[in-house]
Amino acid sequence: MARGDKGEGQTGGIQSLDAALRLLGAMMERRGPASLSELARECRMPPSKVHRYLASFQHAGLVEQAGRSGKYDLGPGAVTLGLSALARHDFVNRASDALPDLCTESGLTALLSVWGNQGATVIRWERAASPTVTSMGLGTTLPLLNSATGRAFLAWAPPAPLRAIREAEMRHARKNPAIASDLVPTQRDIDKLVETIRAQGYASVEGRFIPGLVAIAAPILDWQGEAQAVATLIGTDPILVQPGSEAVTRLIAFCKELSFAPMTMADAK
Repeated sequence: MARGDKGEGQTGGIQSLDAALRLLGAMMERRGPASLSELARECRMPPSKVHRYLASFQHAGLVEQAGRSGKYDLGPGAVTLGLSALARHDFVNRASDALPDLCTESGLTALLSVWGNQGATVIRWERAASPTVTSMGLGTTLPLLNSATGRAFLAWAPPAPLRAIREAEMRHARKNPAIASDLVPTQRDIDKLVETIRAQGYASVEGRFIPGLVAIAAPILDWQGEAQAVATLIGTDPILVQPGSEAVTRLIAFCKELSFAPMTMADAK
């Protein structure tokens, strides 16, 4: 190794910088301030080394120190950096660009939807090598209560924009119970459905919206844990919708990678 590369690892990274970033990452994962000894223990570094890094972070505004307790916490510079990163993150286009890979890897038709004025609206459609026969396409608006996509929005989207459509569909379902045969169209039953969907990390339907087709859908979440978009896989095999199936595993991993927030309590632990 050349003399000038003394501080660099075999991968070309700078070891001291890697250690500093590990310290910053440890502070990011904590829910509040931490003492010097706590941070040193967590990062497995000598307190003197941690103190030098913290001093540099303070000078940059990334870290601040509380008065009486002397504990360290993220500072205004870290907030500014985070907000700048969030402003640059394009959930929809990133998911749209990655959708062909999901289609190829799963062997299933994949679609991406966002919440529009009329409801869950398909904005990207990737057909599998053996495409499913359906009249759906770009611009299709999917129902909230009896489509996998709609149910994913029901579970993870902000409630206010959904309220009018949800109430209209509930009234329609009371007059036509076959529309959502697995659901009693009351707020109590919908709350139970939402709880179940959030616990398993995805929504599913079996031939309720389109006979003969099954679908699973999961959200792409922002930093508030709210759905910015929903990715959906469509097929004909009922095994597709079963918990732990290969398709479910792939879909949840796909959405988790594109999300800022965990989709289930299990993922958050």
